[in-house]
Amino acid sequence: MRHRLLVAIALTILLAQAHAQLRIGQPSGFSGSVAAGVKENTEGARLYFDAVNARGGVHGEKIELISVDDKFDPKVTVQVARELITQRGVLALFLNRGTPHSEALLPLLAEHQVPRVAPSTGAMVLHQPVNPWVFNVRATYQREAARAVEHLASIGQNRIAIIETDDSFGADSAAGAMQGFAKAKLEPVLRQKTPRDKPDYSAVAAEIAQRQAHAVMVIASAGNTANAVKALRAAGSRAQVVTLSNNASDGFIQLLGEHARGVIVTQVFPNERSVSYPLIKEAQDLAKAKGLAGVSPAMMEGFAGAKVVVEGLRRAGPKPTPQKLRDALEGLSRYDLGGLTVSYSPGNHTGLDFADLSIIDASGRFRR
Repeated sequence: MRHRLLVAIALTILLAQAHAQLRIGQPSGFSGSVAAGVKENTEGARLYFDAVNARGGVHGEKIELISVDDKFDPKVTVQVARELITQRGVLALFLNRGTPHSEALLPLLAEHQVPRVAPSTGAMVLHQPVNPWVFNVRATYQREAARAVEHLASIGQNRIAIIETDDSFGADSAAGAMQGFAKAKLEPVLRQKTPRDKPDYSAVAAEIAQRQAHAVMVIASAGNTANAVKALRAAGSRAQVVTLSNNASDGFIQLLGEHARGVIVTQVFPNERSVSYPLIKEAQDLAKAKGLAGVSPAMMEGFAGAKVVVEGLRRAGPKPTPQKLRDALEGLSRYDLGGLTVSYSPGNHTGLDFADLSIIDASGRFRR
């Protein structure tokens, strides 16, 4: 009896391995202030992975996305990522959220020689200098922030304040904003850092209202940004609010509630309803087949990242290793995602450089 039980267990393990050989690890903030966007990122990635698996996978092997909550804590990110690599045998890390978290993972990538694909952050440190193990699939926060400030200045909103979270994400994004200020020959009317964990925005909101700012760039997680907007309105400020693509999710709109209308959110992918892009139409069709109402910008980030992973796996050949996947990705040249092309080389791991602006309308949707 015991022998038969052991055989059954062994067969179960072998069958599981046979159908899930291509393991991809995702340590990200499924709880905490970024949870809404992270869940949408993941939903978009699974749309594509599920479609590929339904067609037989890659070289006859199914892709298994192993998503683990890092509680949006950089220390936990490293801990769970190490377990994914050493205990779960993932071929790559994928779609993790957060700039400090991404920085904390860099030594781990080098130590175990495992690539990371489509980190859900536009941190410049992941672009320059080029890291041989990091493959970005989105533009930098600096480009987004600079473009947003330039846009505000171009429509006469010259009194602009910055609220930035006091971490590497805030500093990096604010550096881009300052590039926009320099180009517009302006200075911020106020630049205030706030804690990443449980900030109180009441004082800075009152000061922004007193200084009569025309616009406020809020550089923070979705939950914190929503609280900042509510504090601004409570302080009597009617300033135009702009935030970055880390908050480009339907969940962020829900967090804003009655204050959502008119908030500007930068975007790093085309309009999620623009079917003129084959990438968008493909995602929409797969979402519809699953009974979903549509796709969000955050879902498109995950979807595009999954396409890059799959193409890398295809080019890596049967029975890929992390090194083979890394080499295959670096060889991608003008790979067509569906109206957007991704290219990598030893001197460039940026992938895409698309940046746009959207505004939340009265119906609670992003409009371009």
